[in-house]
Amino acid sequence: MLKVASYNIHKAIGTDRRRNPGRVIEVLNELDADIITLQEADRRFGARAAAIPSLMLEQHSDYRAIPLDVQTDSMGWHGNAILTRKSADIIAHDILHIPYLEPRGAVMAQIDINGFDLSIFGMHLDLSGLWRRRQAAAIVKLAEQYGQNRSTILMGDLNEWSASGGCLNDFSRHYNLVECGRSFHSRGPIARLDRIMHCDRLKAVIGGVHYSASARKASDHLPVWAQIVSA
Repeated sequence: MLKVASYNIHKAIGTDRRRNPGRVIEVLNELDADIITLQEADRRFGARAAAIPSLMLEQHSDYRAIPLDVQTDSMGWHGNAILTRKSADIIAHDILHIPYLEPRGAVMAQIDINGFDLSIFGMHLDLSGLWRRRQAAAIVKLAEQYGQNRSTILMGDLNEWSASGGCLNDFSRHYNLVECGRSFHSRGPIARLDRIMHCDRLKAVIGGVHYSASARKASDHLPVWAQIVSA
């Protein structure tokens, strides 16, 4: 059994408009997932420093950010990051260039954990529906390339308000969407913007949205999660 999750941490700025990375770490620990993709994991301006200081993450959690070797002070690439338990073996990682209207990207890591040999993709797609579909097509192609010999999981904030159309339709031709639930806005969820998808080599036993007092304060999104087994 493997637990995965995706979480847009809104640069660690909570619903009270205060930046508090400690609250985000509290939510990560509550989730207790084996792999977590993050969105908006870096500050937006300046050096784009990590929203969660690496030392704080190391000292107060069982997670480490997969090093993407792009920007010294950043945790991610265009805000996308992947966290794993410290015990996981990281085989490879890469940043993925995708078409964009506004600056966007995706990240990939190949990970051995709990007997699973995985390709994990994290993403935060465009606000424009047309560009989301272009990005979905690019990510599907890259996932097929990187995931040829591995089970594949894709996670992130798709910014797709449609229940089944748009980029969801593009992804669902190739991957299974986990039914997690509404994750945005954290104070009153109305939209399923955050998604988890997987290939046919895997099966989602259950999925959900993580509701807690900490999660409702830590970001404007709630984390989504899924329990995964081999198909």
